[in-house]
Amino acid sequence: MNIRSLVTLGSALLGLLTGAGSTMATPAFAPADVFQLRYASQPLVDSRGSRVVYTRHTMDIMTDKSLANLWLVDIKSGQQQPLTSGVNYISGAVLAPDDSRVAYVSRDDVGSQIFVSWLDNARSAQLTRLPETARHLAWSADGQWLAFSMRVPQAAPTMGELPPKPEGAEWAPTPEVVERSVYRSDGSGDKPHGYYHVFVMPANGGSPRQVTRGDFHHDGGIAWSADGLSLFISANRNPDWATRPANTEIYRVDVASGDIKALTEREGPDSDLAVSADGKRIAWTGWDDRRMGYHRQRLYIMDSDGSNKRELLADLDRSVVNPQWSADGRRLFFQYDDKGDTVLASTTLAGKLTELARDLGGKALGRPYTRADFAVGGGDVYAYTAGTASRPAEIAVGRSARNRLLTGLNDNLLPYRELAPVEELWVKSSHDQLDIQAWVALPPGFEPGKRYPMILEIHGGPFAAYGPHFAAEIQLFAAAGYVVVYANPRGSTSYGETFGNLIHHNYPSQDYDDLMSVVDAVIDKGYVDPEQLYVTGGSGGGVLTAWIVGKTDRFRAAVVAKPVINWTSFVLTADNSPYFVRYWFDKMPWEDQRAYWERSPLSLVGNVTTPTMLLTGEEDLRTPMAETEQYYQALKLQGVETAMVRMPGASHSIYKRPSQMLGKVAAILEWFSRHGPEAAGADADPGAN
Repeated sequence: MNIRSLVTLGSALLGLLTGAGSTMATPAFAPADVFQLRYASQPLVDSRGSRVVYTRHTMDIMTDKSLANLWLVDIKSGQQQPLTSGVNYISGAVLAPDDSRVAYVSRDDVGSQIFVSWLDNARSAQLTRLPETARHLAWSADGQWLAFSMRVPQAAPTMGELPPKPEGAEWAPTPEVVERSVYRSDGSGDKPHGYYHVFVMPANGGSPRQVTRGDFHHDGGIAWSADGLSLFISANRNPDWATRPANTEIYRVDVASGDIKALTEREGPDSDLAVSADGKRIAWTGWDDRRMGYHRQRLYIMDSDGSNKRELLADLDRSVVNPQWSADGRRLFFQYDDKGDTVLASTTLAGKLTELARDLGGKALGRPYTRADFAVGGGDVYAYTAGTASRPAEIAVGRSARNRLLTGLNDNLLPYRELAPVEELWVKSSHDQLDIQAWVALPPGFEPGKRYPMILEIHGGPFAAYGPHFAAEIQLFAAAGYVVVYANPRGSTSYGETFGNLIHHNYPSQDYDDLMSVVDAVIDKGYVDPEQLYVTGGSGGGVLTAWIVGKTDRFRAAVVAKPVINWTSFVLTADNSPYFVRYWFDKMPWEDQRAYWERSPLSLVGNVTTPTMLLTGEEDLRTPMAETEQYYQALKLQGVETAMVRMPGASHSIYKRPSQMLGKVAAILEWFSRHGPEAAGADADPGAN
């Protein structure tokens, strides 16, 4: 069954289960509505605190692509105007210090290039014709220069020599020689040869000049010194950078000479850097490498010469992200996840924390992950992406915790749909009475007294978190008549370092008990039919789904998406083997094969009786297709009813394009429908008493 037929089938199924054509005053959220969704990202606040530039994302149903364009909104009046139009890719937007222009990366006929657009008139200009994609744009304080990183190609290695090819002869392509530890990356495929280096160029256009040298990648953040004579960068220039990819340092680079000096030196990452406006201090995040599965990102400051290093908020047991200085250099703004929420906060240099907002989010769109952006401008006015369970990311603005929404990108769509209400639920794990947070999405038109089928949807990572955020997949499952349950079992982020590392060298494990306790708690509410339970999840959630059906037969059907099935084959074929082996296991597979096998869902396949479908992108390099194929064949050999859905052209995200999200949802709903009571001949249906 191809994707188009799955979308059609899923749409028909959803229409049947939601009562399309009935007298419902407000229709439920439907697959076609996905193409009408909009969301905001990457806000920028000007130096007067009066305007916000942000990226607006829309879906093009004709090209099946997500489009991104820059918009300018006046904070006081709310008036908006586009700065770009008709663009399908924008990244890394940064405002000029005088607020006159915004620089960003977009595409031309060659590739990704640097453009600028003026805020006060409808002008744009292309500054570069680069052979490679620019990243990490940064303006100098005087607005005269732009810095960025870009790959500098090197010749690919060869092995031996061929005789000269006769003129006009058609030979096979030259053999490819692989000598690097990490030679491919999910979402982009084989890595081209070369190293990322830092460049500077005149902000009005001109020749880029390479500043850094050496066989190292300089692809972290970039910031200018106040005097414009130096750059601060995050990079891994250690001799063992290939096998210890997280061990970055912060360096000071002389712009004229390229001389480079390390300002940090510990084992572990030092990144996410920000320089105060007066150039006196640097803030950054990082952690001391203890080879744990989860390390909390900590907040640090130091003088710009590398002296007086110290940690701020040492007692904040949450990972700090994206530190930004106030204009006067007396405070730092940052975000962190807390119990499924994303929080915007600030701290004085003495460590006094102030919470400013808890409603950041809404960027994930497909599933309810915690993802958000924010920025600080003049007068400490901040803007952030604000979302709820019923609304994707909008732009909100505030100052001193007085916040308000600035945009309403979906106001002509979502208020005219009956969405699934989402309720919070806390459960004690049967394993050790640990508190587990979960959410329940009820079907639109939910009627107390009825009993509904239930889907347990499990997040990936595993070091990640769901929260009360908008998710098209959850809404579509609920619109099809299911109660949808999702949770943050042990190992999830946003609950502290100890909670996260309960699965260190022990995954899957008692997270199974956490999830089963959540299922039992929802059944106890009385509105779920315990004979109509279904389970699905992707990536780490795919691991847990395969683990669950190897441990219990209580679910009628399962969909295992982009899973790890065999930890040995995974760590030796995934796109970042050095990282996975170093942080997720104690030893190499050949040193302790038992540890790898005992945690592999493949070890439990002999127990599986649950009809189990697999769903993976054909170009997935994070959890390679071979993982899915192993499990598919094992289930076939075991005599378990199974199917394999392969998403053409998709990487680990599965749905790079909107229709692929719909294809995923339609396939899952079809599989569950095939194995529902009606399909089995029982006298029951979703939503029956």
